[in-house]
Amino acid sequence: MKRQKRDRFQRAYVHGYKAGITGRSRDDCPSQDVNLREYWMSGWREGRGDQWDGMTGVSGIHKNPLVMT
Repeated sequence: MKRQKRDRFQRAYVHGYKAGITGRSRDDCPSQDVNLREYWMSGWREGRGDQWDGMTGVSGIHKNPLVMT
């Protein structure tokens, strides 16, 4: 059975979200591609917002982007 490849933009968003929720800097974005960087930064911003709102650990499990997809 073949597995479908995941969308690059979705993966960039999820990795950015994880970086933001753990408090990493936005300068840690690994991509130089403008489009991928945009998705990564979007995820990072949402992750940082969730971290500031206290949505980490069990309280933030419903915000996990991997669960929503």
